[in-house]
Amino acid sequence: MLLEFGIVLPKNLNRLRTGVPEVLEDADNGLPDRLRALIHDLYADLKRLDARIEALNAELTAFARQDPLMQLLLTIPGIGPINGTALLAGIGDASQFRRGRDLAAWLGLVPRQHSTGGKTRLLGISKHGSRHLRMMLIHGARAVLRVADKRPAEDGLRRWVGRITARKHANVAVVALANKLARIICAVLQRREPFAAAQVTG
Repeated sequence: MLLEFGIVLPKNLNRLRTGVPEVLEDADNGLPDRLRALIHDLYADLKRLDARIEALNAELTAFARQDPLMQLLLTIPGIGPINGTALLAGIGDASQFRRGRDLAAWLGLVPRQHSTGGKTRLLGISKHGSRHLRMMLIHGARAVLRVADKRPAEDGLRRWVGRITARKHANVAVVALANKLARIICAVLQRREPFAAAQVTG
């Protein structure tokens, strides 16, 4: 709507939050009064949503501080209060999974296989299970990948990420790391022990 009046705002939520008030305050930009009122209402809706999201995040953070299983999950890189509580709601204490690979397969993070002539070829991930939890783990893995080189040199997770990224495309590496995180989550919940990066192998 603003573009029709020559007003351009970047496609960025933070810039939108600061740019809309400036547009509304500018009396010389040629916006009709009705459109100005409509944009004001839409901006008020955005602020209400921001406040609601902030309140929900505070609630999740408070829960994360109190729950012992959440405390364990928060020791894992890429797991925060939002995806941690979602995982806990979806898988509980992970006691229904025999091993970490079973959880990764349940989330659809294990590659499909095609065998012919004695040769096994790995295909894309199966995408079975909870799409929401899988997406959250992949986003968490992407965040870990961005800062992996800042972890200590003796960190097992840093070394593992370095080996994967050296051989695989970035998107494949992200999914492989999400698979690894699923296995770590299962081990941490079942053993009731915090994550120790030095123990990461494979």
